[in-house]
Parts: sequence; C-alpha cells; structure tokens
Amino acid sequence: MIRLKLSPFVLAFILFIALNSHAQTVKPGTLNDINFLDGRWKGPFNGGTIEASWTAPEGNNIVGFIRMIKDDKPTLYELFAFEQTEKGPVAHVKHFKPGMISLEEKEISDTYNFIEAKKNQALFEKDDATVRIIYERRTQTQLVIQRGKLEEGTSGSPKWVFEDLFIFKKIP
Repeated sequence: MIRLKLSPFVLAFILFIALNSHAQTVKPGTLNDINFLDGRWKGPFNGGTIEASWTAPEGNNIVGFIRMIKDDKPTLYELFAFEQTEKGPVAHVKHFKPGMISLEEKEISDTYNFIEAKKNQALFEKDDATVRIIYERRTQTQLVIQRGKLEEGTSGSPKWVFEDLFIFKKIP
C-alpha cells in the first residue's frame, strides 16, 4: 500500500479548491423566482399613469407589457419576454412609441440577465452592465421596479445605487 503524506499547505489548497468548486455549482434562477410579477398593476408616472401586466410562468417564459399614458394619450409601450435559459431567466425588452414604432432596431432588444433572487425580489443586469433592475413585490398589493446605476462609493470604489422607478398597486 502506498501512503501519501500531504503537507498542511497542500491539504488547505485541496480544501480551498473543493469548497470553491462547490460554491460555483449554485443553481441558476428560474422563472418561479419572478412569478410574483403575475397580475395587473397600475401607478402614477411622470404626470400620468403607468400600467403593467405579466403572465404566470408557462412554457419556459413570462410575457408582459407596460404602457404609459399622459393627457389621455399613450406615450410609450414596453413589451417584455422573460425566457428561461440554463443561466437563469433572461429579460428581453422592446420599447415602442405610439403607432408601435420601435425605438430599438428590428432585431435588437434590451437584454437583462438574472443575477439573484430573494423572496419576492429579483435582480437583473443589462447586457452592457450599465444598468441593474430590481423587481420587488413589497406587499401583496404593491410592486416596485427600481433602477440602479454605478456611482462612486465613499471608499472610492464603485457601488450600485438604486432608486424607485415605478411604483404599482395591484388592480383587478
């Protein structure tokens, strides 16, 4: 029988590698992490109203829309498709002016990748890493979408700073 004698340094290194590889096997998010979006929501925005609706997860997707109204006229539409991938949910968003005139190129959508979820909260980051979005159901009747941007922190290193963008109340 061959006996290996390992130094404490080698044992510590093996333990570090084992723990690190275990940490990297964390499961990606699923559409169930954002099923709290399901329903119809409405709130004030920019002197008018904003209404949103999302479906329950089905067929590896959630779809939804936002419409903004001011002075009894539409100002903007957003269409959403959250699709399940092996990395977690990915949000594809397209913006339209009245008349369904796309603000993005025909084949282009804004894409946001899932980062993490907590109970009734999910964090996504835009492909270009310039924006983060938090979807948060604060109560049974309140849904908030927050937008985050990188700002210089007090220690000089950048940190994400979030502010409420849309505040919705549940509607029937």
